[in-house]
Amino acid sequence: MEYSRIISVTGLSGLFELVGSKSDGAIVRSLEDKSTKFVSSRIHSFSHLESIEVYTERDNVNLVEVFQAMNASKESLPSEKEAGAIKGYFQKVYPSMDFARVYGSDMKKMVKWFSILKKEDVEFKLSELPEEEEEATATEAVAAPAQEEAPAPAPAKKAAKKAPAAATEPATGDAADEAAAPKKRAPRKKKTEEE
Repeated sequence: MEYSRIISVTGLSGLFELVGSKSDGAIVRSLEDKSTKFVSSRIHSFSHLESIEVYTERDNVNLVEVFQAMNASKESLPSEKEAGAIKGYFQKVYPSMDFARVYGSDMKKMVKWFSILKKEDVEFKLSELPEEEEEATATEAVAAPAQEEAPAPAPAKKAAKKAPAAATEPATGDAADEAAAPKKRAPRKKKTEEE
């Protein structure tokens, strides 16, 4: 199972593997009881674990870095019910975490999620793009500013092409009169006595 396919769903406890997605939701499989179900995006929000960041004293770090530190630590996981023990655990395992901004409930989730992922033998690493895709995205990033500048002259060219085309056409009878004369408006309706 890949770490990149693991999601959290608001309103539902535990973690889920993303099986498939639809326009109005997703099909997910629970990592705890292996049940598969459809979850509506109108009611729930989905968060990939790869996109979750944790506040630290310097820059925010990805959740996978905290999981890697927890995995490398020799400390035993505390009970999810003891908030003080959980905070003490993270002070030992990941001391640079900003404990003023990371709530106790968030730390409880991290402990619970870590134990679920550990049972499933999920490798704690971010998905990496193959080298070819990395190069392609790098060239797209360089080419993007050039593409943004190109569309601006395009409308001017279109307008320039239309003006000479109209001037080069020979004026013929009724067509020339219609082009030069302003458009006529439809006559207004007369008010009737009922109105």
